[in-house]
This record gives sequence, C-alpha cells and structure tokens, in this order.
Amino acid sequence: MAKGQAERLIPVLEKVLADEGAVWEELDAIAVGIGPGNFTGIRIGVSAARGLALSLGIPSIGVSSFEIARGPASRDGPERQIVTLNGPRDTIYLQHFTDGHPFGGPRILGADERRNWIDLDLPVPPEGTELLGPYAEDLMLAFGNGAPSLFPFHASDIDWRRASGIIARVATEKLNRGGDIPAAKPLYVRAADAAPSAEAPPVILP
Repeated sequence: MAKGQAERLIPVLEKVLADEGAVWEELDAIAVGIGPGNFTGIRIGVSAARGLALSLGIPSIGVSSFEIARGPASRDGPERQIVTLNGPRDTIYLQHFTDGHPFGGPRILGADERRNWIDLDLPVPPEGTELLGPYAEDLMLAFGNGAPSLFPFHASDIDWRRASGIIARVATEKLNRGGDIPAAKPLYVRAADAAPSAEAPPVILP
C-alpha cells in the first residue's frame, strides 16, 4: 500500500481473528516483524503490536528479518550461521547467529564495499559456519578458497508470502523459552533518511 497502512492494519487483524473463530483475549502473545526494512512500515507494525499487547496484558515479541530468513531453530542445525539480506541503495546487511540466537549486532556493507567485498578484510568464521541469504555464495568466496565443504551455503532470498508463518513460529520458540521477553522494538541497521525533528523525541517504554 502506498498509504493508509495504519488505518487498515487493525481491521485486517480483526478479520484474521474472525476467520479463525478467535478473539483478542485468547492470544498468548503478539509477534511482529521488526526489520530491518521500511522505516514507516516497521514503526506502524511495532507500535500496533506494542499497543495491543499492552492493552491485553501479553508480551509483544519482535522477530527480525534475519530471523525470518534463517527460519525457526532446528535441533540438529549448525552451531553458527551468517545471514545476508538485501539492503537499500545497493547495500547488504549481515547478521551472525550462534545456536539459533543473534550474536553481536547486524552489519551493513555499503555499495562500494559490496562491489569489492571479496577484497574486504572480513573476519573468517569457524569452519562449518552455514551461510544464508541472497549473498551466501559471495560470502563463501570472500572467506577463502570458496570450498563449499568449509562453508555450506544456501543462496536464497526471503519468501515474504511465508513470512507471517515464520514470524509466528520463531516468536513461539521465544515464548516457550520462558523468562523475561523484552517488548518489541524496531531493528535499525542504518540511520533514517529523513531529517530529525527539532522537537524532543518521545520516550520509548521498556
């Protein structure tokens, strides 16, 4: 949608519940994609999820685009993974995972770095690290002699038609682990393009 997402979102969610014969009060948690992605879309989605979760007294669980790309954790999956994503303006996003959990912050490679990233001094991960996403093969080549046996790779992009189901399964994993679940918040890898407001920013509740 070019505009009107915020006005359309809640009616869409109500229709989803009605189609399943469910009501808001039956929900255990609300899962939401937190990016990286479109700034406006992320803010609308996260704000709605946090508002609904607060009113219902349930957790809002953020699921990143990196987690969507790698999918739910597998018990027999690799110990280490690196996920690549398409970024805006010919950039690339990277995120490391260990035992199914994000490890360290995401990284962005600029357009110039992307064109020459085989020559970048990227830290070589341990042998057996699985490489995922549209630039998995390029990353494998950047890490040495390009032997797939050292760094298995799967060069595929996110199928956004399946994303909502993956978000639900990843969020369910987080919910089932128990413990404190931090409220969902946007995952920004780069700064916003818009000029910052002269007014003081709102306080984001924990």
